[in-house]
Amino acid sequence: MNIQFQYPQALYLLGAIPLFILLYISYRIWKKRSVAKIGDAALVYRLMGNHSRSKTAAKFFLVCAAFALGCVALANPRKPDTSSDEAKSGIDVMFALDVSNSMLATDVQPSRLEKARQLLLTLVDKMPTNRIGLVVFAGKSYLQMPLTLDHNAAKMFISSANTSAVPIQGTVMADALDRCNHGFDEQNPRFKTVILVSDGETHDEGAIDKAKELAQRGVMINTVGVGSPQGAAIIDTATHKPKLDEGGEVVVSRLNEQILQEIAKSATGAYFHLDDVSATANGVLQQYVGIEKKPLADISLMNFKTFYWCAAAPMLLFLLFDVFFSDRKRRKA
Repeated sequence: MNIQFQYPQALYLLGAIPLFILLYISYRIWKKRSVAKIGDAALVYRLMGNHSRSKTAAKFFLVCAAFALGCVALANPRKPDTSSDEAKSGIDVMFALDVSNSMLATDVQPSRLEKARQLLLTLVDKMPTNRIGLVVFAGKSYLQMPLTLDHNAAKMFISSANTSAVPIQGTVMADALDRCNHGFDEQNPRFKTVILVSDGETHDEGAIDKAKELAQRGVMINTVGVGSPQGAAIIDTATHKPKLDEGGEVVVSRLNEQILQEIAKSATGAYFHLDDVSATANGVLQQYVGIEKKPLADISLMNFKTFYWCAAAPMLLFLLFDVFFSDRKRRKA
């Protein structure tokens, strides 16, 4: 990446140099006329024999050069640190994690929710240069963590996601997708994708339309189904016993793959059934192999190497040289 200036407005001060030169020339003309008024110019200059006009001019240009270098130092030339995560190319990924009570079912060991968390943590480790955000949802969705390159924070939020994070029960995938969409920075050209992990147990018909809307905005949605078609009993978080319906029957939660498949298909993504965590993670990542990776457009998030000292050091040398450089002529032996 090319050198850029953190404070380019400081370079406007360079416009003062032509003014300094104009003032210096005006001073020289004024001095020449003043000498002429005194008497014969050649005689006057001989009387001022210990003064060197060329050295005076050299001292002036030394000061001008120091001023120019000071302006450059003040503008702070810099370039992005290519070793930092911010400067590395990647994509923006929003995780949408279902934390409804049905995710506590144990048809997947140790539970659907724990298996889903294991998958997301694995994906974080396999996405070192991607920004990651987290939305949790049940009967309502919440942006738990905005897009960030702080993957340690991402792991912390994922590990702590549980059914108590959303007090309203249900599975509103349309709202979760909308929340993910609002979590993206539309001004940033990086590729955007949603990875939705759920058991799909919902009658949210608006989820398909919302997926199509995100697809029109260039957002890819990949879905991961966790659970089994046979299902398992939902554990009541209050009693820690199987939940019963109004008729006293055990409530069984089953994986609904159809809606998850339709959401993925509507947004140019793919559906994956979560069996083996590593294999599923690799399958999801395979979706992004041909995607163009870009560095962050927001330079405020990048780390930079600064080079102001390259201008400040010679500036100080020029000023010191000007102080000790005499404008008097050398006496002839």
